[in-house]
Order: sequence, then structure tokens, then C-alpha cells
Amino acid sequence: MRCLHTRWRRTCAGLTAAGLLAVLGLPATAPDAIAADSALPPVSAASSASLASLASPSDTHNRFPKLSPAVAARLDTAIRQVMHETSVPGAIVGLSAPGKGNYVRAFGIADKANGTPMSPGLHMRIGSETKTFTVTALLELVDDGKVKLDDPIGRYIKGVPNGHRITLRDLADMRSGLFNYSEDPGFFEALTSDPYRPFSPQELLGYSFKHPVRFQPGEKFEYSNTNLILLGLVVEKAGGRPLDKFIHERVLKPAGLRNTLFPKGAEFPRPHARGYTDQTASGAVEDATDWNPSWAWAAGAMSSNLRDLRTWARVVATGSLLRPKTQAERLKTLPTPISGVGYGLGIFNVQGWIGHNGSLPGYESLTIYLPEERATLVVLLNTDILHGRTEPSTLFGQAITKIVTPDHVFNLPVPQGVRPTSGGSPTG
Repeated sequence: MRCLHTRWRRTCAGLTAAGLLAVLGLPATAPDAIAADSALPPVSAASSASLASLASPSDTHNRFPKLSPAVAARLDTAIRQVMHETSVPGAIVGLSAPGKGNYVRAFGIADKANGTPMSPGLHMRIGSETKTFTVTALLELVDDGKVKLDDPIGRYIKGVPNGHRITLRDLADMRSGLFNYSEDPGFFEALTSDPYRPFSPQELLGYSFKHPVRFQPGEKFEYSNTNLILLGLVVEKAGGRPLDKFIHERVLKPAGLRNTLFPKGAEFPRPHARGYTDQTASGAVEDATDWNPSWAWAAGAMSSNLRDLRTWARVVATGSLLRPKTQAERLKTLPTPISGVGYGLGIFNVQGWIGHNGSLPGYESLTIYLPEERATLVVLLNTDILHGRTEPSTLFGQAITKIVTPDHVFNLPVPQGVRPTSGGSPTG
């Protein structure tokens, strides 16, 4: 089975690459659909003073180039090269900064069956970018005075191993020590035997809680989807409504995100690209478009599009929905085993880029913001098939930032000696 259980462990998320080499066999002549969407709004200036401290005085001068035809041509070439090397069927890329212009492109195909070209307006599943929405909802409840980050999870959810010691903060910054349910063999068997079935949050926690805690809270960083399932339940309990409704009313509407959805089941707004994965029981590549994402729930079930994610990159990084003090807590990124990478409360800092990535069977995404340039980068892909040990979204982010921000190159390698496992965490 080619260690497929390992592959599921990284799913719905990711900080880093993990897994085995598996490449889609697309023809080298797959068509490019390159289109600029002039209706997309420009990215405005960051409004949060909390991010100003992230740039040192020597970094305040602009180095981000104007997105001229010449720069666009370099980006086109780099993106096509990554697509060729990784055999990604289709990609959507949006890059912008105030006064520098907009680069919006769609490459390749959205549907391998009929050759439909990719388009900038298509909906895509965004995997662990969902975590940024769930944690934002939690932090709004902190602002409301209904929860505290240093509350123990046992105050809200009974039966959590070490629940009297693990705090909401420990869960949000991936330092709880709870076993990642998506590493459990029983979960793997249940999901791959019927990827269309629904899962409840309680079922997901059951796969985690039968395992002992891996370490005491706060001891180290270890990426775990279990943490976000618990935070989703806290939002429901303290917020007094289902998580999908709370996120819609308190996060999506205030942020102006009209094309972003927290699904109740497997619903997926149209038009959307088809998504392709090798995370299957047989290891063969399959169309995963209609698989039920409820198994990822608060950790990775959402969908969105380029327009909304360009807005969300700025909103989540600048904290426009939160009080400045709360946003400052969010941005207290703690070290991870990868040099230049820190993780805060449901958000990472990779070489100065603030945001998150995501991986769900069939799809990968990357939504990041560079405060000192007020620059936004969004990458959406319709496959999650790894290239060696690396997430395709990382390779796209790396190639693009090498051109426009060479002092801040997005990179998430797997550390030496780390097994390619664990939900995309840098610790493996």
C-alpha cells in the first residue's frame, strides 16, 4: 500500500512536506489558461500596528518589484516550470502589493476528463487554511470575554486526556501533546474504505483519545488536527451556535467573504475545479472532488476562491477582526524545528510571510501576507500529490517569492532525520 497510512497523517494541512513520491501522469502539452481577472479588488494597506513591529528599520524600504510585463513573464515561466516538474494539473495564482500592481493567472486544466482550462474564479477546497478561520472565531470569543486563552480545555470538553492541564492556547499553537487522530490506523481504514461517509467531531476525537498523550503541554511543537477539532467544539459551546453558523456570521460576513464556505457535509460551491489525489486505499490516483471533508471539520473542511483569499490574507495577518491586544497574542510565534519558521495561534511565520497553507485529498492552497511590503500571495492547486517529500504548494510559493521577495523566500523543508509524516508538521 506504499505507506498510505503515513500519507493520511499529513492530510488537511500542513506546515511541511511529507510522504512518498507520486506524480500525476499528465501530458506535457496540457494547455495553459492564462487570464487576468480585472474585477479582483486591489490589496489595501495593512491597518494593524501590531504588524509594524515585525519589520526592522532596515527592512522598511520597498524591494517588492512593480508587477510589470517583464516580471509577469518571469513569474509565468517559473510557475510553468514547477507545474512541469510536479505534474500539477492546474494552478491559480494571485500576487499583489499596494502601488506594485496585480498578477492574477490560471494555468493548466481544471478537469482532466474534458480538458476544461483552469480559471481564476473557480472554487477550491482549502484544507488547513480552515484553521485560520476556526482560531479567528475562538479569538473573537476571547474579545467577547466568553473564553480565555489560558483556560484548560477540560473546562469546556470532558474526557480530554490531560484536559486539566492543556489550555486553549496550547491547542491553538500546536503544543498540546494530544495524539493526531489522522495518524490512527482505524481512522485511516474507515476513511479510505468510504471517503464519502460523514464523520462527527466526537468520532474524530475518539480516534485520538484512545492513545496516550505524546508529551506534556507546552513542551514542544507538534502539529495535530485533534487540537482544532477541540477548538471547534469550544467555539460552538461558548458561541452558542454550530461552528459553521458562527464562522459565517462572525468571520466571513464581517470580512466580506462571499465565496467562502464552511460546509455542513460534502457541499462544494460551483463552479469548482476537479481535485486529484493518490491518498487512496489502492494508492491509485483518483478524483477526490466529492469526498466528504467532514473528517477534517474545524481543522480543514472549508472551501474558498482566489478573490476571498486575497482579502483573507490581509484580514487574518493584520487582525482587523480582533482587538490589537488579541492579535498581538496571535502573532507571538514560537519556534519550530525548521529555521526561519514560527507558529503562533493558528498561523505561521515563514521567513516573514504570515498565513497558512492547506492540503486535503485533491487540493492544496497557500495564503500568505508579507507585512513590510503589504504583499499578498495566494496559490490554489487541484492536487495534493507530493513531489518527493515536498508539498506542491511550497514549491510554487518558493519559486514565486524567489522572484519578488528574494530576502523572504517561502520555504518549508522537512528537517533532516524527520520521518515524512504527521499532518504536515515540521516535526514529523
